[in-house]
Amino acid sequence: MNDTRRFRFLGILSVACFLLFASLSSQSTAKAEDETPPSILWITCEDMSPHLGCYGDHTVATPNIDRLAAEGVRYTKAFGTYGVCAPNRHTIIMGMYPVSTGAMAMRTWKRTGALHMIKDPELLAIPTYEATPPAEAHCFPEYLQAAGYYCTNNSKTDYQFDNPIAAWNESSRTAHYRNRPDPDQPFFAVFNNTTTHESGVFKQRSPQVVDPNEVPLPPFYPDTEIVRRDVARHYDNIVAMDEWVGKILKDLEKDGLLEKTIIFFYSDHGDGLPRHKRWVYDSGIHVPLIVRFPHKKEAGTVNDELVSFVDLAPTVLSLAGVDIPKHFQGQAFLGPEKVDPRDYIYACRDRMDPAPETIRAVRDSRYKYIRNYRPDLPYLGFVPYRNQQAIMQEILHMVESGDHQPNMWQFWAEKKPLEELYDTQNDPHEIHNLAADPAHFQKLAELRDAHEAWTKKTGDLGHITEDELIVHLWPPEGKQPTTKPTKFEVTEAADGKFRISLSSKTEGASIAYQLPKEKTWHLYLKPFEVESGTKLKAKAHRLGWKESEETVQSVP
Repeated sequence: MNDTRRFRFLGILSVACFLLFASLSSQSTAKAEDETPPSILWITCEDMSPHLGCYGDHTVATPNIDRLAAEGVRYTKAFGTYGVCAPNRHTIIMGMYPVSTGAMAMRTWKRTGALHMIKDPELLAIPTYEATPPAEAHCFPEYLQAAGYYCTNNSKTDYQFDNPIAAWNESSRTAHYRNRPDPDQPFFAVFNNTTTHESGVFKQRSPQVVDPNEVPLPPFYPDTEIVRRDVARHYDNIVAMDEWVGKILKDLEKDGLLEKTIIFFYSDHGDGLPRHKRWVYDSGIHVPLIVRFPHKKEAGTVNDELVSFVDLAPTVLSLAGVDIPKHFQGQAFLGPEKVDPRDYIYACRDRMDPAPETIRAVRDSRYKYIRNYRPDLPYLGFVPYRNQQAIMQEILHMVESGDHQPNMWQFWAEKKPLEELYDTQNDPHEIHNLAADPAHFQKLAELRDAHEAWTKKTGDLGHITEDELIVHLWPPEGKQPTTKPTKFEVTEAADGKFRISLSSKTEGASIAYQLPKEKTWHLYLKPFEVESGTKLKAKAHRLGWKESEETVQSVP
């Protein structure tokens, strides 16, 4: 799709926004009248690889997540598209790869946390901008709302664009499926826990339950007191997070919803530790994924199919009986729209804070191919947030002192090979590069071809500068457009009521409206009726553009 088509303004109001969402509604596949669509609940945590009892790691007890696995399906090969949160969350909410929408860098549109206090000139020189999907693309909960779902997010967004006002019925720390107006209404709810986040290793966050001397260390870590202490802290946080999962399950049981709800559990990427988070090795992108169905359908099943984060949105729509939009780049792995399993998953690394980078990866069920487009750069760029960890300081000290242990080569190498190939079955930590081994040239060529085909298919935007990217997203001058405001059309209806129709001149804009005495905003799907004297508010927002000004309309 060219830039002109993606960013043109509609010339006439006859192509109104309510027609767009009438189209969204028409995508919903009708279910039998006597069949209630399933509610779906996501339990998500942050910065955690599969260090759980059900995945064979018994360093700490994780009884609640293990229960989910015993009562559901445990996926062994689920992967993020990035080893870091914001691009992954963009992938999930859009059902699209970040390389197609300009969401690759960490982060694009704001500086958060400790970065506010860092006066690094390279960081300050990086422009801020919003990832901008094509006009026809919407956050996937909008499609669920069009199908009658009540959608809540508690509460992290971090989608690489400003928080969309219409994506959720509620998105806050108080958002909850219990708040839906009709207790029989199906819901899609997300609960996110930050206990295992990278920052939880900076200092002791959770009660200490594991002996640092007993924690397993990957072979690319030095065996020192500081390293063991920080790894132990991470395991302590896993215990606390598991207890939180148990509380959510108890709430579902108390509400009589456990056997009416499909439950997903997953982490947003791998461990928040050095050479895990931000990297395209399995340590950074391999995550736990468990799906529990009502009445323990398929209980205790282990699924070895490849699953990518780009598949989560289409899978939820499939389970809900909603047609999958054509612009989605993932595929359903559950529900009536399920397709054949993947041959490959794809992963990327781009700029992390001020550290430039362009790395792409392809993985099949066993082998990982990595293409380093910046072989001139070391693996360890300057990432000031990460460097707050004592374990990272310990590794940096060893690198600077010349203590070059062989299995740590990816820490101390000043340059990178152009290509890497790993046998994850025999080398799960991806230390021994097989790219130059003639015995693996055929596999190398296969995965190289898969990478190049994916690059063309997705239109990978990671190969241009961010200054060029901004112009690509917001032609012709790289200035962020503002969504056109909402227009009200008020007509008389029966029984003294008035019919309200809403529209915006901006192609692809979602419209949200607010009723009197309400704090929440409603996604506009079709004309609705209100009483005389009602005062309405409305906003329009196209993803990646500035939100429109608020429009106020008083009904006669």
